[in-house]
Amino acid sequence: MLSLFVTVLVFTGVVCSSDSRASQDVHSPSENYLMSIWHNRLYVYSAAALLFGVWLSLKMALKNKSFSKDAALWVRKAEQKNNSSSDRDAEVHVSGVKIFYGSQTGTAKGFANELSEEVNTLGIPAEVIDMKDYDPDDQLADECVSKSVCVFLVATYTDGQPTENAEWFCKWLEEASTDFRYGKTYLKGLRYAVFGLGNSVYVGHYNTVGKNVDKWLWMLSGKRIMTRGEGDCNVVKSRNGSVQADFQAWKVKFVNRLQALARGEKKSCNGNCKTGGSCKNKKKEKQEEEERAAAQNNSSEEELIESSSDEEESGPSDEKKSGSVVDMEDLGNIMNSIKKAKAKGEVQGDGQMVKLSKLNGVKRVEDEEERREMITPALREALTKQGYKLIGSHSGVKLCRWTKSMLRGRGGCYKHTFYGIESHRCMETTPSLACANKCVFCWRHHTNPVGTEWRWKMDPAEKILQDAVEKHQSMIRQFRGVPGVKPERYEEGLSVKHCALSLVGEPIMYPEINAFIRLLHFYRISSFLVTNAQFPQEIRSLVPVTQLYVSVDASTKDSLKKIDRPLFKDFWPRFLDSLRALGEKRQRTVYRLTLVKAWNVEEMQAYSELIALGQPDFIEVKGVTYCGESSASSLTMANVPWHQEVVAFVQQLADMLPQYEIACEHEHSNCLLIAHTKFKVDGEWWTWIDYERFQELAKAHEESGGQQSFSALDYVAKTPSWALFGAQEQGFDPTDTRFQRRNKTKDISGC
Repeated sequence: MLSLFVTVLVFTGVVCSSDSRASQDVHSPSENYLMSIWHNRLYVYSAAALLFGVWLSLKMALKNKSFSKDAALWVRKAEQKNNSSSDRDAEVHVSGVKIFYGSQTGTAKGFANELSEEVNTLGIPAEVIDMKDYDPDDQLADECVSKSVCVFLVATYTDGQPTENAEWFCKWLEEASTDFRYGKTYLKGLRYAVFGLGNSVYVGHYNTVGKNVDKWLWMLSGKRIMTRGEGDCNVVKSRNGSVQADFQAWKVKFVNRLQALARGEKKSCNGNCKTGGSCKNKKKEKQEEEERAAAQNNSSEEELIESSSDEEESGPSDEKKSGSVVDMEDLGNIMNSIKKAKAKGEVQGDGQMVKLSKLNGVKRVEDEEERREMITPALREALTKQGYKLIGSHSGVKLCRWTKSMLRGRGGCYKHTFYGIESHRCMETTPSLACANKCVFCWRHHTNPVGTEWRWKMDPAEKILQDAVEKHQSMIRQFRGVPGVKPERYEEGLSVKHCALSLVGEPIMYPEINAFIRLLHFYRISSFLVTNAQFPQEIRSLVPVTQLYVSVDASTKDSLKKIDRPLFKDFWPRFLDSLRALGEKRQRTVYRLTLVKAWNVEEMQAYSELIALGQPDFIEVKGVTYCGESSASSLTMANVPWHQEVVAFVQQLADMLPQYEIACEHEHSNCLLIAHTKFKVDGEWWTWIDYERFQELAKAHEESGGQQSFSALDYVAKTPSWALFGAQEQGFDPTDTRFQRRNKTKDISGC
């Protein structure tokens, strides 16, 4: 188009030039010059047009070149953007999971290994770390930038303290949370989750360590990825029925949250609210900063507003549902209702109506259907492995090693020496596997449940006794034809004559314990009941038993707390009142002292004062039995006294008791008997029991409605010479043959 335009201009210029030459001769030179320019104006225009066309063409060419460059640049940027997006998709949001555990009995450690296996199945590396092997001062801050998630599985031990392997970690964390040199943002960027293990029967100490670890991490600006989980060993209060079930429920939530984090998902908003209003998340962050600052000045948990557990989160909503505001006009009606409930002996607690049992005063939940079983599946498995024959939902029976021994003619237990029971006819059982103490020398390694009141489903006494006898007989039948078993003793062993309610737990907690004892006596089975001196009212309301024991494991408040580790806060007043209650009994009563070297063997004067308080008929002093290594106890063989050391202790104690003397000895059990001098008649000891006479007296007492009473002296029998202290036999029945076990694992079972 531009070339055509230039050609037309040139042609037009040629025509005009011919006209100009024809008129040049008429005008002057200047006029001719001007006229020449005028007549050749088309050349000028053509030249200008040509220049303009060249300029325009160059400009267009440059523009096209620039556009292609821009397009190429845009394509490159788009490719870079796509590559960046794919890089982000491939970015690792969780580099791994570090699972820290603080465990005393191994439960938290087991949970840690279980969680590690679950995380590994997701393709995420997991590492299980013992807290004692980890230095938080040097390593914990590194977790803030490593893109790892830290999980803390921590158990609460005695008096709300951390377990031994978690002591240093918790101490450092507590100090760092309030130390200005670390600052409140020391752990900013640390992503963590906490699961605590505890027992709600320890009022005031439940899951204290888990709560504290969660609080201290939060105070140092750690980011909680989910609410704190809490496992409860108390099956009654546990949300899911057991601590294992609580962990399983928490683990499912944690795995789901971990998967979301691995995908790069975030819980909180970014602050760019569409409504244009103020962002709640920003307000929350600001509030949390203020709380952390306040918490560093005062680290008490009550002043922290942060809700960090499932129970705490559900609290406010529950209050709203129930209506926490009470109208003043209704307050009087509410108070009257409470007074009426108290008058009926009923108290509202934990959403359930409870009242005192008419049998022995133990609290019982009204709604039977809402109760849970004492024996959880995990507990059932553990006790079964230990040889227990479980009965119903809370009872058990086990064959004593002395029963096996006497079936073979190898000697009986110390009760045979002291009181004349036939060990091969003795059934060791309990109607309650639960206990109110966690003694350091517990020979069951604390596998049994604990509690301070009866809150489980309850089996009838008839069913418990029937099943106990059947299971005991079944275990006896297994000895038929075994080499060394005496046929006559085998036949006698199938007929139960004695019942030792000392297998494990606290039998007196069973609400129908009186009915159970009456059934024993109805079938002419003697009763030996052992209690841990924490239920004085139940001791007072107990029907007569053949022999009633109270465990006196220490003589001072501090040592009792250290050895028995009782659940009750008022354990010492309960202990003293239980001894007084024992002194009110007319039937045979016994103090059982367990000596633990370096723990309770030097409190001689205090022991004599406790004996004066309860005035027992007998005092059994026994060296502690070492039950093997246990993570729940620090006892070793060094704490087991030699027999001569027990003898020396007993002699020194007897010298401080004017009405007591050493009566019997059973060297094989490392046990001695101190008896009240009223059982020494004409220089001879009468510590054995006339069991037939006792059954007659118990029957008469029952038929008279309790009016016809009897005392311990009414059913005594003469003690044989071989059972006396100082005898050559040292308490071993000469009609049997003593068997010395060599180079074999010692069987520690037995009462």
